[in-house]
Amino acid sequence: MPDDTTMDAFIRDIPKAELHVHIEGTLEPEMLLELGKRNGVALDCASAEECRAAYHFNDLQHFLDLYYAGVEVLVAEQDFYELTTAYLRRAHGDGARHVEVFFDPQSHTPRGVPFAVVVEGIRRALVDAERQLGVSSRLIMCFLRDQSPASAMVTLETARPYRHVIAGVGLDSAEVGHPPRDFKEVFRVARDAGFVAVAHAGEEGPAEYISEALDLLKVARIDHGVRAIDDPALQRRLAGEQIPLTMCPLSNLELQVTPDLSQHPLKRLLDAGLRVTVNSDDPAYFDGYLAANYAAVQHALDLDRDDIAALARNSITSSWLPTARRDQLLAEIDAFVTAAR
Repeated sequence: MPDDTTMDAFIRDIPKAELHVHIEGTLEPEMLLELGKRNGVALDCASAEECRAAYHFNDLQHFLDLYYAGVEVLVAEQDFYELTTAYLRRAHGDGARHVEVFFDPQSHTPRGVPFAVVVEGIRRALVDAERQLGVSSRLIMCFLRDQSPASAMVTLETARPYRHVIAGVGLDSAEVGHPPRDFKEVFRVARDAGFVAVAHAGEEGPAEYISEALDLLKVARIDHGVRAIDDPALQRRLAGEQIPLTMCPLSNLELQVTPDLSQHPLKRLLDAGLRVTVNSDDPAYFDGYLAANYAAVQHALDLDRDDIAALARNSITSSWLPTARRDQLLAEIDAFVTAAR
């Protein structure tokens, strides 16, 4: 086993993709304060240290209450551009060659922020990052599951003119009590319109929600999927069908989904043949971007370089990249691993 410094460099530099990150969850306290001042939005904290001190959560809902308060500072297209650009620079520094980014329009349009403002700000940053940093991307619009399916359907109709910008749809926010089946019709319409489907399932909700997302929403990926560990039959299905799980270790720890990372199911699911990936979720709130999540789970579960390389490969094969680009990045991972030996 290499020393920690060598392993941390291996983790940081190996080519990889991030498939589960909420752009609103990358709002660092410093930017929160800057945008609050710029847009005249009063905040409960007066310094970055004071804001960050509040980032200790009892559960998912506790986090969401703070998260939705923070997005109030996002008003103009430039705000979304700067937010996304800051994230992409961090992801690039963590070895990300491709990112698939969630955004939550229902967090913004009820406040009077036009849908176009949100999408165009994010889109400009994604385009610039591919040109300047070589980081490719896809954009995924999430429906808030604690709002009504009717609201989700309105949001979907609003998104139709941006089908060339938005690759897929997802389902996020408070999971317990809001099963995937509630959104079956919304997802059918979205798939018919050409959007690829993913959904948060099995984070705080039961393994049953994972099955519902697969069977009723027809998703291509499961976001989180932690509770798959409770259902051996489901594990066999996920392994057999190679359905990706976009796991977020530090998020699970901070939200007490798992009491300790040493008990996280990631390694057990990886060893069982599931296509597990590592991601950052809402890194500004959970104390770690992409490489930090890899490093945390590596230390906690004693992952070796082969495990890290498997996770990196899974991130590429689970992405929505064209085959040629996917093959190129997989070859780069192989070359990186060989050179590191």
